[in-house]
Amino acid sequence: MYHHSGNVARQAAGAATGLLDAEAPDAEAVYFQRCTWCSTAMYHRVLCPVCRGSDLHTERSAGTGTVRHASVVHRNTPAARNVSLIEMTEGFVLRGRVTGPLIGIHSGDRVRLSTAKDPVRGEPVFQLVDEPYRAWT
Repeated sequence: MYHHSGNVARQAAGAATGLLDAEAPDAEAVYFQRCTWCSTAMYHRVLCPVCRGSDLHTERSAGTGTVRHASVVHRNTPAARNVSLIEMTEGFVLRGRVTGPLIGIHSGDRVRLSTAKDPVRGEPVFQLVDEPYRAWT
């Protein structure tokens, strides 16, 4: 997505606003935006979804979160893959992939960032923090 003020945001914030920043010292991190007016955390936005403010600054995520929804997708791929919505500890939600057995990934599982950018799909990849023991019962 192109936004006419993208270059201005890059110069002012020092990073692409809300994007995964490959030029940062820690390339294996997810960067998100926080509204300076209402402090709402968001991912890949131009305006704040709460107050519609455009004064957003970029922050680095701690990389931990909780699976809110997990799906197994069989489309456009030779094998089934996981697509999950992850609620990060900072309060924003993003789409990513969780590694591990597909049957063992459930809503409420805790995850941490494994790599910020999957080489094929370009989305963050997470791994389970706790072992999925309940998948075997």
